[in-house]
Amino acid sequence: MGLIVQKFGGSSVADVDKMKLVAGRVIAECDRGNQVVVVVSAMGKTTDNLLSLIAQVTDRPNPREVDMVLATGEQISIAILALVLQTMGRKAISMTGPQVGIITDPFHRKARIRDINTARLREKLDEGHIVIVAGFQGLTQSGQITTLGRGGSDTTDVALAAALHADRCDIYTDVDGVYTTDPRIVPDARKLATITFDEMLELASLGAKVLHNRSVELARNHNVPLQVLSTFSQNPGTLVVKEYTNMEDIVVSGVAYNRDEYKITILGVPDQPGMAAKLFSKIGEANVNIDIIVQNISHRGLSDISFTVGKEDFQNARDVAEQFVKEYGAEGIRTDDAVGKVSIVGVGMRSHGGIAATMFGALAKENINIQMISTSEIKISVVIARADVDRAVQAIHREFELQSEPKLTAR
Repeated sequence: MGLIVQKFGGSSVADVDKMKLVAGRVIAECDRGNQVVVVVSAMGKTTDNLLSLIAQVTDRPNPREVDMVLATGEQISIAILALVLQTMGRKAISMTGPQVGIITDPFHRKARIRDINTARLREKLDEGHIVIVAGFQGLTQSGQITTLGRGGSDTTDVALAAALHADRCDIYTDVDGVYTTDPRIVPDARKLATITFDEMLELASLGAKVLHNRSVELARNHNVPLQVLSTFSQNPGTLVVKEYTNMEDIVVSGVAYNRDEYKITILGVPDQPGMAAKLFSKIGEANVNIDIIVQNISHRGLSDISFTVGKEDFQNARDVAEQFVKEYGAEGIRTDDAVGKVSIVGVGMRSHGGIAATMFGALAKENINIQMISTSEIKISVVIARADVDRAVQAIHREFELQSEPKLTAR
């Protein structure tokens, strides 16, 4: 008997009919002789609707109260799915994150899992139950409900699989795998049979919506077998693997994009040692995630520092920047809420030259201006005007011929 952890996203449990389809998937796994833990998200657009409800009250809500509201979405999903399975003759029980024993740090709205006490979960599995767990949520040591941030159900799924030493972790979505880019932008985007943890982690952190980046990091760190499948088809999915046998042959695996980038520039920062450290220490204390940073060459003893953040961190980051200007005598700030980010990812970039030139050349042919650049061993990201994002993705995908299938095996 094996142990399988399955996760179904909001689109997979959007209504009762879809939940019946999900129940069929779960039962099929049980009938193979496996114990099954199921992690589910809130139904359909429930989380968006709850956020909209909060926005009708205030544009700066208390994070604790936001988590109290948002955690209710998954609680509905787990109970309804448990009822569906029970009507189909199966023993099933729903459990919230706190009931499962998911302990998090105290940061509301983007908490991180510190520990999972699996004793109660294992007890229910040994009693023959299918256990339906609410994704996206946990409990602090002091008893406060927290949420793990958007996409946090993926994190719950992989964290449970790691804690339970599951044989496999399956993530079911409304797409049948990981593609070289978004097929809605590039119709001939190719589904990947395999992708490395490192590549998937970069793609997820750079805007690809299929998997949450924290879930991929957990899977890599704990070597959790992971695959992405469609709830609505029997097509083979994408297997996330440690490495390819011929990994240097893959130069670029995919193109990711993010339209929710916001740029903040602090003008006229005194060009003195430690100023950047002071700025980004304050931003870190505000629990704001920084993406790309650029500091220009000093002129007249002053320099400008630009950085990008996600939409949800923009207000806090701007507040910190404004306070920094007042405290350290910078000239002011400038913000840009009309930028986006486009990135390429591939393990072969470690050993191939000229990749940046090819990417930048593709953008130049489309007359797309680059505002900021960031690189790592296996990715290159550029910040451009948000209006140019789609054309940039199409041009880069075409330039690297990502529609063509490489001949590789995984190990």
